[in-house]
Parts: sequence; C-alpha cells; structure tokens
Amino acid sequence: MGLNWPDLHALELLVAVVDEGSVGAGARSMGMAQSNASRLISRLEATAGTPLLQRGPRGSVPTARGVELAEAARTLLKQSRHFMGVLGAGKTAGPVELRVGASQTVAENLLPAWLAELRRRLPEVRVQLQVLNSAQVISKVQHGTLQLGFVETPHLPVGISAAVVQEDELAVVVGPEHPWSERHGSLGLQELARTPLVVRERGSGTREALEQLLAGREAAEPAQVLHSNAAVRIAVASGAGPAVLSELALREQLASGTLLRVPLDGETPHRPLTAVWLGPQRLAGPIAELVAIAAD
Repeated sequence: MGLNWPDLHALELLVAVVDEGSVGAGARSMGMAQSNASRLISRLEATAGTPLLQRGPRGSVPTARGVELAEAARTLLKQSRHFMGVLGAGKTAGPVELRVGASQTVAENLLPAWLAELRRRLPEVRVQLQVLNSAQVISKVQHGTLQLGFVETPHLPVGISAAVVQEDELAVVVGPEHPWSERHGSLGLQELARTPLVVRERGSGTREALEQLLAGREAAEPAQVLHSNAAVRIAVASGAGPAVLSELALREQLASGTLLRVPLDGETPHRPLTAVWLGPQRLAGPIAELVAIAAD
C-alpha cells in the first residue's frame, strides 16, 4: 500500500494563515486567490479529519489540532527547502553562485554567521556579496543584479517579494562627555527631534527608521551625515552629537563604555530586518535555504 504524501503547498498555506491571522491574508502572502486558498484548507481539513481553523468575522484562529499541525508543517517545510536546495545544486557541474546584497547593519553583524551556516549545509554554493544601503540593495534586486537582498528599511516597494527574518532594536547613544550621559530619566521623542543628530545618508535603512520614529515632528538639521555605521560611532564618541543606531551595531561600544545608551520614553523602537527578492513568494533552492537560516 503506497504512502499518501502530504500536500506541501497546502501545509505552507496553513502556516501562512496561522501567521497572518486569516485565510485572505495568508493567501495574499502566497500570491494565491482566497477562493483557491479556502478550497485547499478545506481539503487539508478533510484529510486531517478535523477542523484546523475557527473562522470568524475578524479572521481565522487555529484550533488546537491546527496549531499542532502548523508547527509540524514548519519543520517539514524547512527540511523540504533544504532538500530542494541540495537537489537543485546537484544539477550543476560546478559551484552554484548566489548573488546577495545586504545593508550595512545586517552585513556587519548577522550575515557572516548566516553564510557560514549556509556553507556548512550547502558547501557547493558560492556567495557573491555586495554591502550597500537598503535603497541600493532594493534597486539591484529590482533590476535583477542581485538574486536576494537583506534590508533594514520599513518601506518596501510594490511588486517585490519579502519576508521579515528578524527584528532589530534601535538605540539612542552619546559619547561619555555628552550632557545626556548624566541625565536622569528617559528622553522624549520631541527633544530627540529638536536635537541635531549624527545620521546616516538618505537611502540607508537606519536613516529611514529614524525618520519613521520621528514622523510628525519637526526635526533639526543633522549635525553630520555619514555613510557608514562605523563613521557614525566614531563621530558620536568624539562628541559630534547623539545618534540613533541599531543595537546590533553598538554592542561592542556599549559593552566597553565608548558609547552610552540614553533610554527613550515609551516602548523601545524596533524595525524589521527583511529578505527581498523578485518572483513568487515561495522560494526554493539555496535562496530559500539562506532565508530560512536568517529566520531561524
């Protein structure tokens, strides 16, 4: 008697529905019509012999069985992507080249570990890496120069596929001699907006995240505009003014006391770190493997 293999497309849809909160949103994330998605979920429920979703006017909530199946599906889909990557790579006679771009924060603090794990899993894959700002990465992905990009900007253009792989925390930092280093209490966004800051160039994800943080407030002219996180850190430590940078890019300096963190009023601001590519939302091969590693 033959095995009834699971429908991976249906399982991927179930995971998307659980993550997005409704059949419609899950279908959109996969580029599928909602009617087709509903039929696929219904067939999966028939196979399981039990309802997997509780449908309501505000969305779809997974049943206990739905949660259990979705978690098992995540593991199965991850292994399937790995298998497809190995299978696809095996079709070539030589190394597989993957053109990847990354914004500075990702490239400096996260990507080296991701690429090391990719090489461990798929040693035949060779990555050509370009370190750019977020706007440049997106542009090169749109034009097909890069197959995959990792960006920090919260603003993505229509027509590009994307998946949030991690969240990043933003921090206000000053040098040890700055007056804010001895302040008591947290800093308000209005005061931050009125203060000349050391900032990254326009087009960088860090600059766009700062502008989103201060949206609706009249901001002072920057104290300096620099083109790398390292330059911003040096300027702040030298007394040029405060800055708002990724916590990932500040760990060494905060640990050594070269820079000091100033707490903000309210919730700590976060921004998404996002993988972007052209084509269908569903990935396969080494690209899928690298995105899965980044999100794991």
